Amino acid sequence: MKDFEREKLLEIFEDLLLIHSPSYGEEKVAEYIINFVEELGGEVYLDQSQDKYGGKAPTIFAKFAGEGEGVTFSAHMDVIEPNKDLKIIKEDEVWKTDGNTTLGGDDKGGLAAILYSIYYLVTKNHKHRDIYAIFTPGEEVGMLGARNINWEEVYKNMNPAKNMIVVDNAGSCDKVAYKAPTSYSYKFKIRGKSAHAGIEPEKGISAIMLAAKAISKFKNLRIDEFTTANVSKINSDFPKNVVPDYLEFSGEIRGHDKDHVLEILDEYQKIVGDLTEDFDFEKTLDYPALAPSDMEFAKEVIKSYKNVGVEAKEVIIGGGSDANFFAEEGFNSLIVGVGMEKVHTKEEYIVLEDLENTTRALIDYLKLD
Repeated sequence: MKDFEREKLLEIFEDLLLIHSPSYGEEKVAEYIINFVEELGGEVYLDQSQDKYGGKAPTIFAKFAGEGEGVTFSAHMDVIEPNKDLKIIKEDEVWKTDGNTTLGGDDKGGLAAILYSIYYLVTKNHKHRDIYAIFTPGEEVGMLGARNINWEEVYKNMNPAKNMIVVDNAGSCDKVAYKAPTSYSYKFKIRGKSAHAGIEPEKGISAIMLAAKAISKFKNLRIDEFTTANVSKINSDFPKNVVPDYLEFSGEIRGHDKDHVLEILDEYQKIVGDLTEDFDFEKTLDYPALAPSDMEFAKEVIKSYKNVGVEAKEVIIGGGSDANFFAEEGFNSLIVGVGMEKVHTKEEYIVLEDLENTTRALIDYLKLD
């Protein structure tokens, strides 16, 4: 790949990093991407579903017609705060911040890898597969862009390829994630009976005691190899001389087997129900599971990494991303990384060699000549 321009890749990356694009405020980076795609002759469709959640930027769909079986790329446009007034500290193979902000390599690195791959193939006049790309807002606050896409309208305007590469994995570029868990949030509201804690506590029923007994019986933290659970919040605020008659507690369960996760939630509900009838229970799907529909695609992507000198391997991860919602829509989604480390912190940095290697691997997969 002698005509690969590392300087152009880093120029695009820097352009993106310096556009402040927090969740609910991605409109400027969306404008950059739309202009970039249109200047290269790509087709653009905008999914205007942001009003559903109070966002300001659409989900961007792009297409560059090619030959043969196509592929869809995806990355998200929003970054974790604080990110305003970013100052990039450039070292030989690492870009980081001055410690006052996040870098935004999550996921500006993914955006840059996709945009440069398209730029390279179009401007160098290489034959390539059909290329589709989906750029989402609101990923960091619950995958809101991907969650709310109006697919019925999308398919009237564009039909993205079902094989998909989401460029948004933390860590080095030698991991191709093909499986990720579903996650459910839950909340219990427990009611007891109030009484004076110093004069007649025996007449009260402590909601805190009920919750403590229930939680002590819950399967929690590492349940098995593919299932975790966590009680993350407990709230009951009463004077010290009052038996508390109300408490809320909540948490999450993640697992690769949706039925198993729901069974555990049912078990939680039964445990609380055996202690009291006076409670409410809510569960909410945070995101569906990511599971492969065709592992041959993963092997092809790994081969492209090998072609550019990276010994990549298939991995299972424990977090959720836009890929989970795309998988639910029927996309055969993989997640790859560009060397972003310590994401969501002010110590975030990106390894440029990983960014370049993933970009080269994407080009290798797309290029037909």
